[in-house]
Amino acid sequence: MTTHPSRHEPAAPRDLVGIGIGPCNLSLAALAQPLAELDAVFYEQRPGFDWHPGLLIEGAAIQVPFLADLVTLADPTSPWSFLNYLRTCERLFPFYFAERFHIQRAEYDAYCRWVARQLPGLHFRHQVDAVRWNPERDAFEVDFTQLDAEGEAEALGRTYTRNIALGIGTVPYVPDPLKPLVDTPGVPVVHAADYLDHRDTVLAAGHVTVVGSGQSGAEVFLDLLRHRPAGREKLHWIGRSEAFAPMEYSKLGLEHFTPDYTRYFHALPEPVRDRLVAAQWQLHKGIDSGTLAAIHDELYRRTLHGGWPEAVLTPGVRVRTAGRIATTKIELHLEHVQQGSRSRLTTDAVVLATGYRERPLDRILAGLDPYMRRDSSERPRIDEEFRLVLDPSVTGAVHVQNAEQHTHGVGAPDLGLAAWRSATILNSLTGKEPYPQAARTAFTSFGLDETTPRVPHAARPKRLTPLVEGR
Repeated sequence: MTTHPSRHEPAAPRDLVGIGIGPCNLSLAALAQPLAELDAVFYEQRPGFDWHPGLLIEGAAIQVPFLADLVTLADPTSPWSFLNYLRTCERLFPFYFAERFHIQRAEYDAYCRWVARQLPGLHFRHQVDAVRWNPERDAFEVDFTQLDAEGEAEALGRTYTRNIALGIGTVPYVPDPLKPLVDTPGVPVVHAADYLDHRDTVLAAGHVTVVGSGQSGAEVFLDLLRHRPAGREKLHWIGRSEAFAPMEYSKLGLEHFTPDYTRYFHALPEPVRDRLVAAQWQLHKGIDSGTLAAIHDELYRRTLHGGWPEAVLTPGVRVRTAGRIATTKIELHLEHVQQGSRSRLTTDAVVLATGYRERPLDRILAGLDPYMRRDSSERPRIDEEFRLVLDPSVTGAVHVQNAEQHTHGVGAPDLGLAAWRSATILNSLTGKEPYPQAARTAFTSFGLDETTPRVPHAARPKRLTPLVEGR
């Protein structure tokens, strides 16, 4: 293995190194690109941009409007907008006549790939191994490994930077009772994140169980239902939540995904924030009402000639234990949360639509651990500008993306806040305001301590001069 040639690295520390290239850091890279004074690079260990490929099911839409692209809500004039992507691809008029506010996941993925192919400073097949603070250089030291086409180590490298942006994403989550099933030979048990890669195998199984009552579970169940023969569907859909509940999508409910609410949430005490995140699950873990309607329509269509589809949908159920029977079947031990009753379910395949968890920062930031400040639950403290709270001796900043739900609320993983968060980070890094922030973004006032409305001066109504008697 060789060492990456030093001539590829600048003599002075970079202004910004981004670790990970998912939608969040891609947004940051796109908004950083026109800032000529900013020396920024981004590293990603994968060979190219890849956004939940296992869930790009035909017809599945993202749950935010197309305006929640990488840049528009921070800079509508950016060349990296979704509308400019359509114009470049000569698809602007077809999109106009399609009258779609929510685009398909596959189209969002194609748009992000278009941006990633053209943006400078993106280095794929670069795995970041360690981050340390170097007080002599007054900069962060970032070690990385350059990978070859097979994903094997090809060369080692090191760069220095004044600031870091962590956008390492999430990882598929498997609850403890279901972990014994993962990687079981001969029995198809797949996480929804890998669904399309194993779809044919799952469809060929005699009986299929989908575990998880969120959007991914609904999309997988609908796709299986559409491809199973009528009357012989042999599908079971279970989830812990008390209902296959629709996502909160009212206009005022959506204001929880505004900068106003994010700032309000960040200022709350830690115990209150923790209670809120758990209670607000329907804001981000419910199911799109259109998907629920499509499932009901498909089930209803299968009753037109008499009989009911062989599909069981049971919410409020948790899996207590799970194991393999013989070599080709799985037994799930279930408990109904409300009834307290228990039963067993035998199935031939399981799709785990059990969600994702924030990727732990400990491995990549182990070298910064002595400098990090943590909360009472040993989670990193993160300030309002998305910076890790570090010891004052560290003069650089480590910004985090989609790893701050405990400090910034349910909007942390939401694509609709990605551009605003990127703009906030860039404003902080440059000490200027290349992306001016709106003083107010919600009609709702979330607290009682806002004595004056945050409205730009020019937008405030004019005060009338009171009439004085005799004039």
